[in-house]
Amino acid sequence: MAKRHLSAIREARKNIRRRIRNRARRIALKKAVKEVRSAENKEAALKAFVAAQSVIDRAARHRVIHPNAASRLKSRLMKQIAYLK
Repeated sequence: MAKRHLSAIREARKNIRRRIRNRARRIALKKAVKEVRSAENKEAALKAFVAAQSVIDRAARHRVIHPNAASRLKSRLMKQIAYLK
């Protein structure tokens, strides 16, 4: 934080808070996706997918991931679930 302007110091503080919040969202996203992928059967995977879908959409809404990336991720998860028995 080399800048001495008040606005730059304030922005740096905001960036720290945002980074912490985004990291928490990214970790929650990865955890939710992992839960879907590691599901034993189709019913468990679908149940985990419903929860994961909410987390994915929230991450996209907050621009942690791109909305198209969120859509692609949901599509790929559903494709994986379709192959389960």
